[in-house]
Amino acid sequence: MDKEILIFVNGQEKTVVTDPQRPLLEVLREDLKLTGTNFGCNEGLCGACTVLIEGEPNHSCMVTIGEAENKWITTIEGLTNGDNLHPVQQAFLDEEAFQCGYCTPGMILNAVALLQRYPNPTDEQIIEWMDGNICRCNGYPKIISAIRRAARLISEEK
Repeated sequence: MDKEILIFVNGQEKTVVTDPQRPLLEVLREDLKLTGTNFGCNEGLCGACTVLIEGEPNHSCMVTIGEAENKWITTIEGLTNGDNLHPVQQAFLDEEAFQCGYCTPGMILNAVALLQRYPNPTDEQIIEWMDGNICRCNGYPKIISAIRRAARLISEEK
């Protein structure tokens, strides 16, 4: 049975009428047309669908829209500030930390959460934190470098 569900996506209030058991990923992509959140394994293992819910990384394929009700959700589309990229986005570009780019939105959002928790992470913390995001192109060294660069960029902004 469909229900009216309120969520806050990228700073905007959104109401959808849908089955509360639908995956958040599906609602973001199909109903709200936020296609930067990618569909990967649909089992919560690859991280391609990572979004931030209340600032915490979540695999949106494993969260129902009902569970996300009344919560703040950030997708890759919500990271920019006008024409200015988020420091993590800029660092991924500067370090060329992507090849095919399919994992990149999820990697970036997970890295944003990492740097909020650990502003100056060690390589071990980066590797452990990013473990739930798979890069099929094996771009991990550049991803680690990008996260290190992003930490410096964020530190310089303060």
